[in-house]
Amino acid sequence: MTTPQTVPYGSWQSPITSDLIVAGSLRLGEMRLDSGDDQGSLYWLEGRPTEGGRNVLVKRSPDGTTTDLTPPGFNVRTRVHEYGGGAYIVHNGTVYFSNFADQRLYRQSPGKAPIALTPEYPNAGMRYADAVMDTKRHRLICIREDHTGEGEAVNTVVAVPLTDQEGVMATQTVLASGHDFYSSPRLSPDGRQLAWITWDHPDMPWDGTELWLADVDEAGAIANVQKIAGSRTESIFQPEWSPDGVLYFVSDRTDWWNLYRYVDHSIEAVCPKSGEFGLPHWVFRMSTYGFESANSLICTYGENGVRHLVRIHPRTLAMSEIKTPYTSIGGLQVGPGMMLFGGGAPTTPGCIVALDLGTEKIEVLQQSSALKIDPAYLSVPEVVEFPTENGLTAFGYYYAPTNPDYVAPEGKKPPLLVKIHGGPTAATGSTLSLRMQYWTSRGIAILDVDYGGSTGYGRAYRERLKGNWGVVDVDDCVNGATYLVEQGKADGDRLMIDGGSAGGYTTLATLAFRDTFKAGASFYGVSDAEALAQETHKFESRYLDSLIGPYPEEKAIYVERSPIHAVDQLSCPVIFFQGDEDKIVPPNQAEMMVDVLKQKGLPVAYVLYEGEQHGFRKAENIKRTLDGELYFYSKVFGFDLADDIEPLEIWNLDG
Repeated sequence: MTTPQTVPYGSWQSPITSDLIVAGSLRLGEMRLDSGDDQGSLYWLEGRPTEGGRNVLVKRSPDGTTTDLTPPGFNVRTRVHEYGGGAYIVHNGTVYFSNFADQRLYRQSPGKAPIALTPEYPNAGMRYADAVMDTKRHRLICIREDHTGEGEAVNTVVAVPLTDQEGVMATQTVLASGHDFYSSPRLSPDGRQLAWITWDHPDMPWDGTELWLADVDEAGAIANVQKIAGSRTESIFQPEWSPDGVLYFVSDRTDWWNLYRYVDHSIEAVCPKSGEFGLPHWVFRMSTYGFESANSLICTYGENGVRHLVRIHPRTLAMSEIKTPYTSIGGLQVGPGMMLFGGGAPTTPGCIVALDLGTEKIEVLQQSSALKIDPAYLSVPEVVEFPTENGLTAFGYYYAPTNPDYVAPEGKKPPLLVKIHGGPTAATGSTLSLRMQYWTSRGIAILDVDYGGSTGYGRAYRERLKGNWGVVDVDDCVNGATYLVEQGKADGDRLMIDGGSAGGYTTLATLAFRDTFKAGASFYGVSDAEALAQETHKFESRYLDSLIGPYPEEKAIYVERSPIHAVDQLSCPVIFFQGDEDKIVPPNQAEMMVDVLKQKGLPVAYVLYEGEQHGFRKAENIKRTLDGELYFYSKVFGFDLADDIEPLEIWNLDG
């Protein structure tokens, strides 16, 4: 056994390099089963950084062979709500998908090239998502987002006929309209009823939504529309029909997202718990449950920080645990005798998993990372609960520096990088992330914070951020870092913070309004809340009404909470990473902040990526971001790097 070398934190040589991370990494998601008779094939999407972030649909056949279905030139991704999701379905082996470049719907029959089902519009002006097959009427029912008119985009539920003649675009029929947002159209097994979810400005789907039910006649028209659940203070998630025609859904009417069903014009609780069966509806087609049969419902939920996978008998409501090695379970797709899901654990990267529900045998079909790392180099996260303002408690994961080849000089504490998830209505997790291990294996500790406002802890925890964005989240990040310093797990003089999107806002607000942190990094983060309220896309255009207050009525609070107006209070170095095609947080947000920091004489760096949007998908840019942030901190704190990293320009470094 080799004796570890004594080397300062931050200067450790790591086998987890940025080149290896991007070369072997995939974004996995959108698992699907065939909604028709081909029950043996399994499908999922792979986002491939080495192909410019293109989403490729992959098929796993019953004989075990895996095939890419998406031909070059196509990218399975929808831009409805900008965040997308629900980009494809498969029925009897035929794929129906949205293509990213033109946002048209395509049909791809087995062994054939994709054929467009919808007309082309300038600027990809008509977008589609979250489709279901209406076999009886030979059509798709889906969400359509119309950007062809003046003003705000118009969202509706539409029927798209499946014409057999190539090049013929049949007239689409609007089935439901009048609300600002629609999602989750779900057709009953007999095709006679349709359910869907709506919500309206200024609410977000985790604030308040409504579940609707209508009859569908033989010609496909809907009638007898009625609201059966939901309100501005109740969030509905994932309506689904059981095989015997009972409508199930998730609601947070009791503070927790629990499972319910609609039977004989009344709502029944299926599994009451102080746990979360639902998720924040950022993208379409999120799934936490499904039906093996009319007598077996499979679902996942989180309770007290533990993720469970269970079987529920719909008649008796008896529940039994299904054991797996995963701490993260999502995207459930359930069929007769089997299920498909995304799994992960602290020492297991995210993966696509097939589970035999009879034998409970697990087969891993694909992993998000092909990189094989000795577990000795992996930092296993520790759940931390720490005191925060008003006598409350907040949560996070602490990752200690871990590398068997090195120890730090005696008496030294590690630098700490506090990571802020986006959303802000979202949550972090414990699945192995090599981007986290990139830091810890070099001797830098991590605190991944679930600040007040995060999901997974009930509605009351989620609503701590209402009217308090830029206050509660900032307090929790500061208190989390301070707690670890007091516990002897971090060096209080080398505290760093980073975050993307909404996490970038919290990062910049923490740096501007507090003096706890000594450096930070913003990835496509918000610096001007007022500009975001004025410029962002429809889905989030009123999000800040609840997070800060109605605009322009509360303009003074927007200015007060915006880091761009508090640069005079900012006294530490910052690096910004930004995509030039970002429609959610436009580049001018970062550029305004950079210009002011330059003028103030603070060390600042700015990296703008051509062709990137809200989040970086290209391999070279993911690599540059990881290495660039590390390089920046090494220059700020004066530690040597074991890696040969391409320098980047830092203004005012010598000042």
